[in-house]
Amino acid sequence: MGNYLSRITIDQNICHDKPTIRNRRYPVEMILDLLFAGMTIKKIISDYPAIEKEDIQACLQFASRLTKVKSIRAVLA
Repeated sequence: MGNYLSRITIDQNICHDKPTIRNRRYPVEMILDLLFAGMTIKKIISDYPAIEKEDIQACLQFASRLTKVKSIRAVLA
């Protein structure tokens, strides 16, 4: 597995400081939500031509890194 984290950027002027793909208006959370909803990588790339397979892999790697902490506390929704 490669390191794709350089594709994830955070800029206060883009999507209110949320992590995005390559300083574009594609938040990581949107890609994760699409995958969770059952959309395939091929379909995401088809619907969003500016997004590459490596961008989606970067989103998954980013999410994985966020969960690698000593402990996680319950968050009330």
